[in-house]
Amino acid sequence: MTDGSVKGTLYDGFARVAGALASPARIELLNLLAQGERGVDDLAAAAGLKVSNTSAQLKALAEAGLVTSRRSGTRVFYRVADPQVTDLVELVKRVTCDRLPAAREAARAWLGDEGDLEPVTRAELARRLYAGSVLVLDVRPAAEYAAGHIPGALSIPLGELPARLDTLPPDAEIVAYCRGRYCAMSPDAVRLLRGHGYRANLMDGGLPEWRAEGMPVSTA
Repeated sequence: MTDGSVKGTLYDGFARVAGALASPARIELLNLLAQGERGVDDLAAAAGLKVSNTSAQLKALAEAGLVTSRRSGTRVFYRVADPQVTDLVELVKRVTCDRLPAAREAARAWLGDEGDLEPVTRAELARRLYAGSVLVLDVRPAAEYAAGHIPGALSIPLGELPARLDTLPPDAEIVAYCRGRYCAMSPDAVRLLRGHGYRANLMDGGLPEWRAEGMPVSTA
């Protein structure tokens, strides 16, 4: 290859990966896969997409080397190809909200004011878990909890939380988490808990950030 063709091949590769991210549906699928391995049908239901469309989007991500798959009987399961992929997606989200005012305002509207929710750092949460002084609440869907969760976390999906408030110890210090920094489930859970008199805080980030720091992850 000439120097020009080598450079062209390299930059074509850069553009191919960037192009694979240039779809809201594919960003959401990668966000879901950051929680753990999922089947195509499960991903389609979680993302609100048709199964055929989900398969097509996953194929595009696989062709860019961002996801891998395995077959079990008639089902196909996908996972992110490498933790770098999740890091890349999270970086895209942060840069987007830093550089695009409309996206930043949309994030604020989506998440609400998180400042008063007193986010707990992941390192501090790990310390409190070790000391046994906190109840960690995972408010993601049950399938995501089963795919991977913070050890010792209690699974109560957000939609079930109002009906299960009386199962929580009234004097517990609760820290809730969900899919990541731009997931609204845990902020909503903390507001609900506080509205019913519980001492509740938000974990800074979600399971992908916890995993990225090398913290332990359990599976059901």
